[in-house]
Amino acid sequence: MASIRKSGGDNLLVRYIILVSWALVCVVPILWFLTIGFRPRTEIIVPEPIYWPTWSLDAWRLLVSDWPIALYLRNSILAVAGSVVIDLVLAIPAAFALARYEFKGREDIGFYILSTRMMAPAIVAVPIFFLFKNIGLLDSVWALMLIYAAINLSLVTWIIRSYMLDIPKELEDAARTDGAGDLTILWEIMIPACLPGIITAAVIAAIFAINEFLFTLLIASTSKAYTMSVALANFTGGSDGVIYNAIALVSFIAFAPILILVILIQKHLSRGLTMGAVKG
Repeated sequence: MASIRKSGGDNLLVRYIILVSWALVCVVPILWFLTIGFRPRTEIIVPEPIYWPTWSLDAWRLLVSDWPIALYLRNSILAVAGSVVIDLVLAIPAAFALARYEFKGREDIGFYILSTRMMAPAIVAVPIFFLFKNIGLLDSVWALMLIYAAINLSLVTWIIRSYMLDIPKELEDAARTDGAGDLTILWEIMIPACLPGIITAAVIAAIFAINEFLFTLLIASTSKAYTMSVALANFTGGSDGVIYNAIALVSFIAFAPILILVILIQKHLSRGLTMGAVKG
């Protein structure tokens, strides 16, 4: 019995060592990247790494005085959050129809929806530019919201559909026996049952949207519609060269909202990922 307890204690110790090691592998690069934002430029471009840097707020002063970083962050949050809401409103009924209704060509339609994700963005960039120009939405957050939603809609639909396929059909049959209609079944049974999958799809769509650069640069022609991804490009050229500490700081500011969101919903997210979010 004593040997069993010792073996169990050793296994627990090994688990803790592995978990702590893995946490360090994940956290240290983020902290190192954040420290770059608090270093003077002269210490960043030297060949040898400096493990105990001289702390500086130069990058913060540059962002606050010369760049409307708060406006860029607000644009990013509005565009990403709005696109995720649009995706969920459209994708949930579509996923329900593809998962539950029997009709001719259902699998072909499902594959077509997913295949739109495989299209190279550059192919449709020019038509989309003239489309938004003609309807007067060019250089606006509303246009970014719509284009982000269009880009990620197929992926969100496919992920939610895969979760709905896992929900037992008996639940739906029992509800229909009690007189429930399609909307009642969708709202009261399907959505609560696949909530982890919906949250997973929303987070993945948000990550893709906040990283979108090509269409943002194409649609946002002035700083009033710039997002954080385009703001990063402002620090890679010009007479000042590449401003690494400002890039690190802006990257962390853009990364922080997603990090906070994932921490707040980690319970649902981990459950959703373990249920198999990307299976067909």
